[in-house]
Amino acid sequence: MRLVAKAEGLDPKILAKKIAGGKIVIPSNILRKKNRICGIGEGLRTKVNANIGTSQGSSRIAIELKKLEVAVDNGADAVMDLSTGGDLRKIRKAILEASRVPVGTVPIYEAAVAADRKKRAIPFITAGEMFAVLEEQAKEGVDFFTIHCGVTTKAVDCLKKEGRVIGVVSRGGAIMIEWMAHNGRENPFYEEFDRVLDIARKYDVTLSLGDGMRPGCLADASDKAQIQELMTLGELSLKARAAGVQVMIEGPGHVPINQIEANVLLEKEVCHGAPFYVLGPLVTDIAPGYDHITSAIGGALAAAYGADFICYVTPSEHLGLPSVDDVKTGVISARIAAHAADIAKGIKGALDWDITMSSARKKRDWQKQFALAIDPKRAREYRNRLKPVSKDVCTMCGQYCSMKISEEYLG
Repeated sequence: MRLVAKAEGLDPKILAKKIAGGKIVIPSNILRKKNRICGIGEGLRTKVNANIGTSQGSSRIAIELKKLEVAVDNGADAVMDLSTGGDLRKIRKAILEASRVPVGTVPIYEAAVAADRKKRAIPFITAGEMFAVLEEQAKEGVDFFTIHCGVTTKAVDCLKKEGRVIGVVSRGGAIMIEWMAHNGRENPFYEEFDRVLDIARKYDVTLSLGDGMRPGCLADASDKAQIQELMTLGELSLKARAAGVQVMIEGPGHVPINQIEANVLLEKEVCHGAPFYVLGPLVTDIAPGYDHITSAIGGALAAAYGADFICYVTPSEHLGLPSVDDVKTGVISARIAAHAADIAKGIKGALDWDITMSSARKKRDWQKQFALAIDPKRAREYRNRLKPVSKDVCTMCGQYCSMKISEEYLG
């Protein structure tokens, strides 16, 4: 708490009060040390998460470690290992050892992969095996879990009655729905939520209550299934808080611009001020290859309205596993969105960065501009590539530089 308070310029007592009230979380497993402690929630700088991890088609640990390095070097505040290919424990261990920031996982992925490798279908995973994965990952030092405990029979009934254009796009949500349908049982993570809390409390793992019913297209946004899940997560957030377990809430998804504010305000109301962790949201469905932009638009708005944690989206979203370059682009895009929102929120020091950059631009102090840029390398590359005729101007305006002319006559 002292480290976060110092980093955010807050009174530690105020920070502690907000943590106790469930409005701020610090994902930090007691068994793992890291260089950067990250506070997420009300009154803090908007944080950015980067998803990395293998798939069945690409399971090289070295590549994922490079993605981790690039994500953190470019300002990601946390990462999630979403691996589903290769030796999951070996990959996770390597990421945990290398990461300087908090690491999250989705434990149901490992349970599903383990069942598949034993030639067992998902419905035959036992509840005991699900909880065993949670315990094992907590022992390894994972800082936060995504748990799809809001995918209940009631939420599934809402989905069936109302229907959707796409259906369920959450992998964890789909896994839980398949398990429930075949077993004719309630979601074990909901039904036995106290077991989840026991494990989380033992290792101080922060729970990220997953949005298994999140909309995967604009037409499905803010429907009954999504809202029913959110109501359940609100109830569970109070149980977690009462048990001394840190909790945040995951949110959509694909949401039209005009619905973003309502989604954020609803989460804050229904979930009693718990930190809101949003994927995007993406504000249009027609831009594959550019969804780092569609998500940055939605992320900036969501965070300005009160969301606390943005999960990046890369240019390869909906198309394939991101490359190392995609990871960098995703992180930078999300950080721009987060910073824009912090200015709107009035976060201490946010606007100062922009004012200092503006002063450097007025003076045509290129080196200072590079140092202040969110991506110094790219800014420097553009300046060098375009080869200005004078050090005092750029190639856009040249001798007609408005700042140079006004400086002469206005000072």
